[in-house]
Amino acid sequence: MERFDFVSTFLNQDVFLQAWPMLIDGLITTIQLGALSIVAGLVIGLFLSLIRLYAHNALKLIVKIYINVFRSIPLLVFLIIIFYALPFIGLSLSPFAAAAVALTIVSSAYTAEIFRAGIEAIPKGQFEASLALGLSYKDMMKEVILPQAIKIVIPPLTNNCINVVKDTALASVVAMPDLLKQATQAQAIAANPTPLIAAAVIYLAFLLPLVLWVSGLEKKFKAGNKS
Repeated sequence: MERFDFVSTFLNQDVFLQAWPMLIDGLITTIQLGALSIVAGLVIGLFLSLIRLYAHNALKLIVKIYINVFRSIPLLVFLIIIFYALPFIGLSLSPFAAAAVALTIVSSAYTAEIFRAGIEAIPKGQFEASLALGLSYKDMMKEVILPQAIKIVIPPLTNNCINVVKDTALASVVAMPDLLKQATQAQAIAANPTPLIAAAVIYLAFLLPLVLWVSGLEKKFKAGNKS
């Protein structure tokens, strides 16, 4: 019976060097998809949160339904619907576009709730003082409310951004060549799991600093609130 060799099976140097170009291509695609989805999700989420808080009741209800629906649908199911169902109504998207749309819509729903909670955490006296000073709604939000709210929501927003980057791996189900897809293909070519281990290490090296940064921010804000 052949002896099990952990290193040559899971940490094979030759397989790793052969797969490295594919992993880098996948990492670049993952970063592009994650960055686009995060930025678009932040902009749309902030807009939705302001509508949810200050628009007419009909618009508030529409946005509330949007947020609740897209926070409830599993991202994988939503991505499959966008990529495979939309062509039946004449709208075909590339794997990258379908993944970006799905990630942005779901991310914006979570971001909207994070911004809403941050804005509602600002004391009412800040709003009353701004109005007493004669600030317009736009200036009040821009100069007084949002700078304070953004400070509050940075930790949960960063957590959401980390989840978006991790969720880009789901795009492999629509054949988008992200990091996980490239690692899976390299594994199949080499018949060796080393590329998957390498992809996991890349994800860890990419996301762990963000996780530690969020932990540091949360401790800093807690210390600030106690002082």
